[in-house]
Amino acid sequence: MIYKSLNDIISIAKGKKTRRLAVAAAGDKPVLEAVKKAYLEGIIIPVLVGNKSEIEKISKEIDFDLSNIEIHEELNPAISSIKAVALIKEGKADILMKGLVSTAPLLKAVLDKDHGLRKGSTLSHFAFVESPYYHKLIGITDAAMNIVPDINEKVSIIKNSVEVFHRLGIENPKVAVVGPLEVVNPKIESTTHAAILTVMNNRGQIKGCIIDGPFAIDNAVSKEASEHKGIVSEVAGDADILMVPDLNSGNMLYKALMFMGGSTSASVIVGAKVPIVLTSRADTDKSKMMSIALAAAMS
Repeated sequence: MIYKSLNDIISIAKGKKTRRLAVAAAGDKPVLEAVKKAYLEGIIIPVLVGNKSEIEKISKEIDFDLSNIEIHEELNPAISSIKAVALIKEGKADILMKGLVSTAPLLKAVLDKDHGLRKGSTLSHFAFVESPYYHKLIGITDAAMNIVPDINEKVSIIKNSVEVFHRLGIENPKVAVVGPLEVVNPKIESTTHAAILTVMNNRGQIKGCIIDGPFAIDNAVSKEASEHKGIVSEVAGDADILMVPDLNSGNMLYKALMFMGGSTSASVIVGAKVPIVLTSRADTDKSKMMSIALAAAMS
């Protein structure tokens, strides 16, 4: 199964039971605009937590009818995060979204040992990218959460991203572990990590996917480039997921694709009990809405 467009993700989301989206500190215009679009598409039912008067004011500005939408009053953004997480814990919502609150208090609420949504040891950022220059949607991880992941954290990041594909019906995604070159160089840690992850996959320590690396980025996404280098690999030129070395490289790759490569993205935080929509101010309106759709399709 291959998904070529983010519209395919919307179709999956529409084919599932409508999910309830808990928005923490929802009094934010770009967030409410994205929520409105997803709601009108029939993808989600919003559950808004935050400053009610501000939410109503913004909603009036963007012509968002709140008459059938649940609003929980809370002026403190950090407490809004706690309340939004509690709604999910209580079964009253299915997806969490960040509104006008800093990332730190939101994730603190998510990771609370007693009342949070912790599932594993590592949360990670996953972005689905639709590029005009690639033959299908491709995942990038991790461009926003883990700064310099060690080998164990990289195993968790791969498992988190593979789970996204499994939830979308893709059983054996191809993971390219990328870096500056396609050969192992002991002086470049990303290449040795790539080799270790490949061997772990070959021996069944990481399941549900095909991992290969190291790859330079051209070998991972271009059959022509990989064949020119003499690389024989099921993953080369046909990667479903690009596992980047660290946040620096991942963030630059992600933003270069968005701002210079004509790409569109949908991104979520994975590794918790539910998908978390945590968009950036730099994300387009379309990307924000697509991120909600991705979370709904995964749920």
